[in-house]
This record gives sequence, structure tokens and C-alpha cells, in this order.
Amino acid sequence: MSNFQTSVTRQKGHYGQTLIINFNAMNEFVQLKVISVSMLFFLAGNISCTTPVEKSSGSSDLNYIQSAGLTLPEGFSATVFAESPGPGRHIYVNSNGDVYMALSRPQNGKGAVALRDHDNDGIADSMAYFAEYNGTGIHIHNGYLYYGTDTAIVRYMMKEDKLLPEEEAELVALGFPKDRQHAAKPIAFDDEGMMYVNVGAPSNACQEQMRTPGSPGMDPCPILEYAGGIWKFKDDIPMQDQISDGSRYATGLRNCVAMEWNKKINKLYVVMHERDQLHQFFPEHFSREDGINLPAEPFFMVEEGDDFGWPYCYHDDTREMKILSPEYGGDGEITGRCRDKKDAIMYFPAHYAPNDLIFYTGNRFPERYHNGAFIAFHGSWNRAPAEQKGYLIAFVPFEDGLPSGDWEVFADGFADTENIMSPRDARFRPTGLAVGPDGSLFVADSREGRIWKISYNQ
Repeated sequence: MSNFQTSVTRQKGHYGQTLIINFNAMNEFVQLKVISVSMLFFLAGNISCTTPVEKSSGSSDLNYIQSAGLTLPEGFSATVFAESPGPGRHIYVNSNGDVYMALSRPQNGKGAVALRDHDNDGIADSMAYFAEYNGTGIHIHNGYLYYGTDTAIVRYMMKEDKLLPEEEAELVALGFPKDRQHAAKPIAFDDEGMMYVNVGAPSNACQEQMRTPGSPGMDPCPILEYAGGIWKFKDDIPMQDQISDGSRYATGLRNCVAMEWNKKINKLYVVMHERDQLHQFFPEHFSREDGINLPAEPFFMVEEGDDFGWPYCYHDDTREMKILSPEYGGDGEITGRCRDKKDAIMYFPAHYAPNDLIFYTGNRFPERYHNGAFIAFHGSWNRAPAEQKGYLIAFVPFEDGLPSGDWEVFADGFADTENIMSPRDARFRPTGLAVGPDGSLFVADSREGRIWKISYNQ
């Protein structure tokens, strides 16, 4: 492998700062413009406006302000840590403040990016690419950077004081199905030497004929033997095969890109991407309005052996219960075999697309945020022909491992437009979350890879 460490200098001018990034190993010379804070005031006009902003459903009675293009609760502010390192997925901030982001598409032939803020001014001034494949899950654990590609979990040994980890990757878990649908591999770790991996189901509802109106579901669903759940592995043993070495920790989960181990109470939590197209495939039971507003995106506490019901059931937040899927004889009313499936601890609106989950472990935010959950909603296409929703960061207060209040909008404005009829209309789509060592919240975008740093100022 080549060394992709960058050398960076700063040039300050009347309109801001120019980062001159020299990719020595690639024999390339790139200039990135980073607009200064004062210039952002001039261009945007309302970036630091303190006028409260009205919020829609899901919000509390908080007052909101504008900061760096985002709508945040009063007392918070945002800065742009990095402008466009590449389309991001999940993100992790090391104890020294270095930021690591998985990429959905390779950049400079590599699948992940590392960033460092040398002078602690809140702007990354070193950037380096690494990893042979793109992916989603990224986490530093016991001196290694773990990386979840679509078909394997690898790890790189971290080097003291170096931005980039070792060049050689060690295979930790492999043998995952090679599917284009729901292939993301988020990862989480407990404190007892175990690693948890989401294996999304390459299906909407396990139909005999995939995404075909009226097609019945396969019963039992064979996909659940190798996907549609969480698998558990040792965190330090190489070359573990999913089926022969891993164990199925929980099942009945269509796709859980948002996944995190809560170390305060030692339990796993996920927010699931629920199924699509109830109206399109079963119009005799579901109206167009049903297709827009059903099913809910469920938030689960996951314990070993749990079964959450996919594909046989879906979640109805208006009744806060599981309903039998039409592929298995449901009509939008009956619960049937869903009664014995584990239920959600909270519901979010339909088709918001939860893509990351993190529990706030810092101490800089106000007390009400401590140990609470932040969820990144990426937005989806499934509400068509109605306006799309999501594209925000939600917050859920927690106490004793369970939500202690309603969810609320924490950060909004990522889409940078009022009417989102298609995901293509959104300028940014939040998809990764991390807490920095200074207690700030980092948010990664999947369109351009912009990374925000959200801080509390009071």
C-alpha cells in the first residue's frame, strides 16, 4: 500500500482560509477552501440568528436557533469540521480528537478517511485516506480500528500519535452474504470481549416473488437463517465465519444500521429500518395514506434470543403494537402470531430511515442529555407521492435503560430545502454520529461527506 498521509499548510486571506493539501504518495496537489466564520456570517446572514424557530411534530418546547446551516436548541452551536472528504457513513472520534469516517464510495482508491485538527480551531487540517474497501461500521476498540465492509469485518492496529492505522488489515469476521440490499455492516462492542454485527435482510418482506404486488411471504422465511438479525463474535479472534463461528444474538430485524451498545446498563440497542410499500402491494387493505404513514420505525432494546417479528409483523405507532403483515394473512388489523414477538421501547414516524444511534457519554451538554440517545435519520423515498421526512437528528432522554420522555428534534436543516419530494432534493443527509473527547457531537453526511461539530456554549 502507498502512504496516503497528507501534508497541510494554511494560507489566510481576506475571505477565509485555504488548506493546501499535498497528497505526496499520490503525486497530487489539491486546494480546499474553508470559509472563515466571519465570511459565513456575510454569506448566510442568519447563521447565528437567535430568533426561535418553530418545529414540527417530535419536538419539545425548546427554542431553536440557526448555526452553520443547522437548526439547533438554544445554547448550542455548530461548526463545519470538514467540508467534503467524501460521502460518509458512520464516524468515530478517537480519544485524541482524530476523526475517522467510513465512506460509501471510494475516494482516491480508498474506502475510509482520517482527519486531524492540529491547532484545535474546530476545522480539520490534515486528511488521509486508507482501507481497501468502502463500508459503514467504524470503531476504535482495544487499540484497533475496526471497519465493517459489506461482506467482512476487518481491523487495523492503531499507531501511537499517528493519524493513520497500520496498512495491513486483519480479517476478524467474514462469510456474510453478498447482497446489494441492506448490505451495511454496523458494529458495536460490549466490555466483555464480544462484537455485534448487523446482518440486514436482502428483502422487503420475504415474499416468494420479491417486491411483487400480492405475492405471499415465504413461511418460514429462509432469510432468517443467515440475515435479518444481529450476530455476535469474539472481538479478538481472526477469520471467524458468520455461521460456523458466530452466533445469532437476535432475529426478526429487517435492517438495523443504527446500532449501539449502551455501556451504562450493558445492553444493545437498535433502531430498525421497517418495511416498505404496504399500499402499493396490498391496496385492498391499505390506503395511499396508510402507505405513507405506516409502518413506524421501531427503537428496540436487544437481548440475546430476542425475536422482533420481521417479516411476519410490522409496527403500527398509532396503536403502539405489532400487526400481522399482509404477506402472511394480515389485513391491517389483526395481530395474529405477532403477539409473542418482542415490542419496541419507542416508535418514530414511518420512512424516516434511522442510520445511526449513539448514547451521549460526554459531560459538556446539559444534564438532561446525559446518557440519552441521539439518532441520525437519513430520510427515504417511501413516503412518495407525499413529501419526504427525516433528514434530522433526534434526541431521546433515557433513565434506567428506557426512554424517560418523548423524542424531540435536536438538529434539523440538513436538507437545506423546505420541500423534499425525493432524497435527491436534500443537500445533506445525516448518517453518522460520534461524541468527541471534549463532549461535542459530530455528525457526518452521506452526500458530500460534510462533518459538523455541535457544541454547547453556556
